[in-house]
Amino acid sequence: MSALWIDAPTGLAGDMLLAALLDLGVDQAVVESPLAALGLAGRYRITQHEERSGGLRGVRVDVRGLEDQPPHRHWSGIRDQINAAALAPTLKQRVLAVFTRLAEAEASVHGTSVEAVHFHEVGAIDALVDVVGVCAAMDDLNPAEVVCSPLPAGTGTVATAHGLLPVPVPAVLELARRHRIPLLQGEGLPTGELVTPTGLALVSVLVDRFMAPEVLVAEKIGVGLGHRQLDRPNLVRLVLHTPQLDAVDAPRWESLIVQEAWIDDATPEEVAALANRLRDAGAIDVAVQPLLMKKGRSGQAVTALVRDGNAEQMRSLWLSAGSSIGLRERRQGRWVLPRRQGVLETPWGPLAAKQVRRPDGRCTVKAEAEALAALQASTGCGLDELRAAAAAAPFVSTEDWA
Repeated sequence: MSALWIDAPTGLAGDMLLAALLDLGVDQAVVESPLAALGLAGRYRITQHEERSGGLRGVRVDVRGLEDQPPHRHWSGIRDQINAAALAPTLKQRVLAVFTRLAEAEASVHGTSVEAVHFHEVGAIDALVDVVGVCAAMDDLNPAEVVCSPLPAGTGTVATAHGLLPVPVPAVLELARRHRIPLLQGEGLPTGELVTPTGLALVSVLVDRFMAPEVLVAEKIGVGLGHRQLDRPNLVRLVLHTPQLDAVDAPRWESLIVQEAWIDDATPEEVAALANRLRDAGAIDVAVQPLLMKKGRSGQAVTALVRDGNAEQMRSLWLSAGSSIGLRERRQGRWVLPRRQGVLETPWGPLAAKQVRRPDGRCTVKAEAEALAALQASTGCGLDELRAAAAAAPFVSTEDWA
């Protein structure tokens, strides 16, 4: 299965993504079918043309609203409309996720509730077409992975209904903050708004990692053109490519945040409770080590491994549930082998287990310790007997490799 790389050297907007997907070969009917299911047939027109930008070819998309008197839309009404539509579950989930993130960002920067966000804040009919169309096209492509190069935010100011706003515009900056999306700043970028809120909300949901592929074996390229005239080609390139041949068995690099506090004013029970709360809140792992601290005090070093997207929530938990008045944090990473969850079909029933693929192609399986303990309690068998049965049992996966 192919992977997809989004290369946006001059920024990103929803219509540019849609144009690149159409240029990549997605049929326009794939885009229009879910829009009809939302009751929008006849309320818009999509036209696509092959054009040039800075001498380079690509597809430019125009979305024109056909409503004489567009209704006054709020996010709550749009959400109900999406929920009621006969859309595929994955598509509905993605569309709702994009608009929810967009509405949350707009509500935050305007100081209002999410329910009260006017739909003009997150775009009119064109935003519906862009978001639903891009999500439907991505479902149709179904790439194994989507990566995106870091996006250039632009510089200067942009004129809006709220007056001149700094670039990145507030909604873009809020989306980037909430979802830890890297934005490029610095000299050499075109002036003005390069990344729109709709474009950023889309990639925040659709993209797995914000980095370019280290090795690229391109299969097919789609180019979407923007509407602004810049001092360089204004385009987004979507590249379907073959993942590295050995990548399926190779360790995968995962970026992590290490959060740590040294605590000398909590009982062992309180430290254990904090560690359990951190695990329950999503920490990958939590370790506790004894320390000899200042003034000869015995203390505990509590260390948690946290994924990027969960760091802010965990930070708040540390400072509210623990006794520490500070928290150290550093970025690290780890190499992890491909793994998947499943069950071992033992004579006593299914036993939860994890399968790991080694770099030489071998697959090893290990039963989960808690599942072994539960099976021992229910059968009365010894652990050695259960482990021997597990080693001989067939493994049935319940999820894909990750």
